[in-house]
Amino acid sequence: MARPRTIDREKVLTCAEQLVQRNGATALTLDAVAREAGITKGGLQYCFGSKDDLIAALIERWFLVFDTHVARCRGALSGPAALARAYVQACSRMDDAARARMVGMLVTLLQSPRHLAPIKAWYARWLGQGGGHTVEARQIRTMIFAAEGAFFLRSLGFVDMQDAQWNSVFADIQNMVFPDKASPA
Repeated sequence: MARPRTIDREKVLTCAEQLVQRNGATALTLDAVAREAGITKGGLQYCFGSKDDLIAALIERWFLVFDTHVARCRGALSGPAALARAYVQACSRMDDAARARMVGMLVTLLQSPRHLAPIKAWYARWLGQGGGHTVEARQIRTMIFAAEGAFFLRSLGFVDMQDAQWNSVFADIQNMVFPDKASPA
């Protein structure tokens, strides 16, 4: 009979994220994550396999967290435009920890480019929500690109903004594309 798993995967992923936030992506080693999580390296490998598998789990976790946040922002509204507005709202509401996590993930991806494929597929799914080349589909893509651009510029520290200005930028993104349907940021 197999021994039951006693390692909390979510705790380990949180520890890995904190390690990257604090010390940078180069600090993401199995030894360092095991120390951070208070487990053995063997236990970590049993739970995740390899460093690449750990990175894949981190990326998958980020997708799930973000998609869940979008669903909360969307509420009961339906249709591609409502989904795009929810996406923009989710980007606008990301906190400092989420922004730091994304910067760490980007740097980690530079070390492990094989993980770009699932990220490309995730973005393709989001950018394809509007259904092609209609005016609405192009507006949805514009909203997503604008929200992502603002998010990454702030996350990477290229622009400094107070929260009021930040909220104004995201309200402008929604008003620019869907002036009659804009939701408050």
